Amino acid sequence: MKELELKYGCNPNQKPSRIYSELGELPVEVLNGKPGYINFLDAFNGYQLACELRDATGLAAAASFKHVSPAGAAVGLPLSDLEQKMFFTDNATLSPLACAYVRARGADRVCSYGDWAALSDECDVETALALACEVSDGVIAPGYTEDALRVLKTKRKGGYNVVKIDKDYIPRNVERKEVYGVTFEQNRNNLKIGADMLSNIVTNNKEVSENAKRDLVISLISLKYTQSNSVCYAKDGQAIGIGAGQQSRIHCTRLAGSKADNWRLRQCPKVLDLPFRKDISRPARDNAIDLYISDDCGDILRDGAWQVLFTVCPPAMSCEERQDWVSGATDLSLGSDAFFPFSDNIERAVKSGVKYIAQPGGSIRDHDVVDACNKYDIVMAFTGIRLFHH
Repeated sequence: MKELELKYGCNPNQKPSRIYSELGELPVEVLNGKPGYINFLDAFNGYQLACELRDATGLAAAASFKHVSPAGAAVGLPLSDLEQKMFFTDNATLSPLACAYVRARGADRVCSYGDWAALSDECDVETALALACEVSDGVIAPGYTEDALRVLKTKRKGGYNVVKIDKDYIPRNVERKEVYGVTFEQNRNNLKIGADMLSNIVTNNKEVSENAKRDLVISLISLKYTQSNSVCYAKDGQAIGIGAGQQSRIHCTRLAGSKADNWRLRQCPKVLDLPFRKDISRPARDNAIDLYISDDCGDILRDGAWQVLFTVCPPAMSCEERQDWVSGATDLSLGSDAFFPFSDNIERAVKSGVKYIAQPGGSIRDHDVVDACNKYDIVMAFTGIRLFHH
């Protein structure tokens, strides 16, 4: 098949819409549902991200994509008891691939609502069951077991989008897109990201653990497929805070940092033990948690509409409690898709527990940024590589 007709483009008024190949067959097969224009943008970007994580780490990988940027990405490390509770897995048996998706989805459960899932490996039944529990638009993978496909075809009343991609597909090196009737052309960004990019450490502290190297690589690969400007915080094999599409670098760092803080706050016993009613849906619970850990917590709990979510109305988290819990975060890694122009980015990053940083370098104020890292004993590597994505 060389062409696939889509329901519409980015918006319902943009018809007709299609994807097609000028050189041969499309590398994808729709096994269920009818994916749309944005679905395929998320699918192709997410699949590349997951595969690059797989190549770089040797671990099964997954991404949770929304509007052409990852809400989360992770590799398939086993979940701790705390993570099982935090990610609402109900102590299910999880394969490495299922762990990867649960962790990618769990990075930012509010932003992952209605996501497109991308998997590096053949989708097994454990991963399909994890997907079946979530509000999701679709999934792309190089294959599906019979049991996995059976589970996924029952999702969304049988309309869940399931796409199989040829694992041996290699796109042509030149890519094109048209904007306002003008064609843009460039070589694909075939840059391979690995730990060797972290060798140019410019700070006084040069000690980088293997786990930190892995997390820095995860953050950089995630940034390669995130709308720029972008910054990514990572921890324990998982991208935990992604700030995408901001015009200012400090706004990227703040946005991603606030998401990393929320990831940390969701581990607080007071949050893990919130007394939700058994009949509350996952999205309602996720939204409630997001509001509970916000500055508006007290006002929200006085709202009768929110009180009905709980068997007993829980006590509010004070600002001091939130700050104290966030301050306990340590050894986070942070990647930036372009240089930090000012040291304010370091001042913000350290508030979320960042210990390791990878960024291209090249600012006229690099010395100020390095000095700020030295002030906090942060390790920073200059990669020399920019990772803009548009």
